[in-house]
Formats: sequence, C-alpha cells, structure tokens
Amino acid sequence: MLLTEDQHLQEFRAEIRAFLQVAPTEEILEAGRKTTSVFAPFKQTMDWHKILYRQGWVAPAWPQEYGGTGWNVEQRYVFAQECNRRGVPPLLPQNLQMVGPAVLGFGTAEQKAEFLPGMLSGDDFWCQGYSEPGAGSDLAALKCRADSDGDDYILNGSKTWTTYGHYANKMFALVRTSSAGKPQAGITFLLLDMNLPGIEVRPIIGLDGCPEQCEVFFSDVRVPKRNRIGEENKGWNVAKYVLEFERGGSSYSAWLVPALEKLRARSFLDARGYCVGDDVHIQRRLSELEIDIRAVEHTEKRVNANLKHGENPGPMASMLKILGSEVMQKFSELQLDIVGIDALPLQTAALAVGSDIAALGEESDMLAMPYYLNTRAASIYAGSNEVQRSLLAKAILAG
Repeated sequence: MLLTEDQHLQEFRAEIRAFLQVAPTEEILEAGRKTTSVFAPFKQTMDWHKILYRQGWVAPAWPQEYGGTGWNVEQRYVFAQECNRRGVPPLLPQNLQMVGPAVLGFGTAEQKAEFLPGMLSGDDFWCQGYSEPGAGSDLAALKCRADSDGDDYILNGSKTWTTYGHYANKMFALVRTSSAGKPQAGITFLLLDMNLPGIEVRPIIGLDGCPEQCEVFFSDVRVPKRNRIGEENKGWNVAKYVLEFERGGSSYSAWLVPALEKLRARSFLDARGYCVGDDVHIQRRLSELEIDIRAVEHTEKRVNANLKHGENPGPMASMLKILGSEVMQKFSELQLDIVGIDALPLQTAALAVGSDIAALGEESDMLAMPYYLNTRAASIYAGSNEVQRSLLAKAILAG
C-alpha cells in the first residue's frame, strides 16, 4: 500500500525523534538548556555538529552533491522543530549558513574541493571578519587594507566583535582593496588561516566573565590571492549574498513552536498560588503569539524553498529576519511576564517573597531573563530591522 505524504512525514519525524533520543550526550543537552543567545557553548555545540556530520544530517539546506541531505522543505522544518523540542544546542552558523554559501555560490571548483569538506565536518571552524571599530552597521566604511603584492595580499588593520575568534582556525573576511569610487566598490572577500604570521587575537571578556567576542589584529599578514572568493573589489556582492543566507536560513518558528507548547503546558503557579495561565489577558497574548508564530513558519517555508540547491532567498530573507526577530522578542516578553519573580536568581527571589527556595519555580525559569535580554539584540544583529525595511522598500516598492 502506498503511503500518503503525511504518513511519510510522520515516519520521518519518528526517525528523527528516535535518533535524537540517543545521539546527544548529557553535556550537549545541558549546553542546549543553557543557551539563551544565538551562539551556544562552543565545545559541546561542535561535538553535536560532528555527531550530525557522521549521521549525514549536519547541512540540510546544502546541495546534496556537497553533503546536503536532499530533504524537502517540510522535512527540513520537521528536523529543526524536533531538534528544538529535544533541546539540543543550535549549530553555530558561521560554517554552514555564512561562509559555506559564499563558497558554494561564488567559489571555484578548486576552492569548493579545498574548503567545503572541513566546513561540513567541523574539522575547521570559521569566524567572521566583518565588523571594525568604525564599521559595524555601516559595514561599507571598513578600512582593513589588503594591498596587492604579487600572488598575495598583505593585510593590515583590525576586526572586532569576532564571535569565537579565539577558537577559529579559519576566517572569512571583508577587506578593502581599493579606495576609488563608492565605498562598496572597493571591498574584497578573502579566506585566510588564523595561524598566519602577524595575526593577533584578543578575547573580549563579557559581563559573565566569559569570552565570546574577540578583537583580531593584522600586521603585514600575507594571504594568497587564490583564497579570494569572487572578483577583486566585488566582495560586497558576496557579502550581500551571504547575509541573505544568514538572515533567511534561521528557523525561528521551529524553536518557537516547541517553546510555546512548553509555556502553555506549565501550571504557571506563582509564589502566591495564583494560576497565571487562567488569566484571560495571558490567554489572549498566547493566542496572538501563536498566530504570529504560524505566520513566521509560513514565511520560513517560502524562504527555505528558495534555499534548495543553494539558491539565495533574496528580499524574502529581510522579511523573515524582521518577522522572526520581532516575534522572538514578543515571546521573551510574554515568557518573562508568566515566569515573573521566578526569573530572578533563586536567593533573591526567596528573599523577595519571604519563602524557601524550594517553594519557587524551576531553576530553568531563571533563563527567562537572560533570554529576554539577549533577544533585545535580535532586531539589531545581522542588519538592523530598520535596515531590512529599507532593503525591502528598495527591492520591492522601488521595483
């Protein structure tokens, strides 16, 4: 008897769930539980990356001939949703959603053969060399120089906010190769090894005492021209292409659907025994949020349809970035309102209500506040939502 498409998808979901029950270690699951930002703990996340690579599932959106799964849009969505439901950490995007698409879209056959296998396996970890002290949102203002010298470029300058740069053995960078004409016209996209002479990495220590971002300094660093992706002075085109994958390759709803399920399933008893879940205003907000999440889900599936075979999502990526990040923020606000005082550190919460720590909510509730704070940046990173609206206006309304 032929199975219907729904039955096939149900069997596929069951296969994914069975794998996720046994594949991640407790350390990987703990890292997933404690992740409140885009970037999960490095070691455990890369361990998970390599487990998925061995399974053949690490890059569902890549073309199948370069290591992709060949899954359709619905299968990719089910996989992302079940990963989030299981609580594994999100894979770091630098390899698979940023530099990988750049090489797939603009690299030569030789560059694909040289660089893609290490990105896929996780044997290489790539950091992003874009932002500089004077070039963040206005990335075209970058000044890190790459001067031509025979078969090489010689790099001088610096990059900042380089996430996990102290772990990376590779970098993809935007550098200035010309100052003539418009600022965007003189930028080149380069791949380089982080162990080259003249590179210095300085971790930036955050408020939590942990380094996540770094400063990177270049002093007469020699990079072979064969590591250039695309044409000289046309790296801006590569960068825009990569940003569309970065903005459009996210699975906001695949995380939000299971998260909303958990939020609704809780008893929501606060320290006074009041059932927050019975509040009519909370119920209305939950329902409105579900409608918004389903709208994001539909948009994601439209974008992911474009990602098949490595096609870039175009202006839809900006639309998804706006919708997804703003719904994430709405979710974090509602979650914080529901969790209430339990979002405070346990000792502080106990003093506030004059009760024993055991009488308060789950310790995991304390992640509601860090998640809320981290989502404030969601409408800024990867291009602020104001910039995304301008891009949409130029791409669609002006057309």
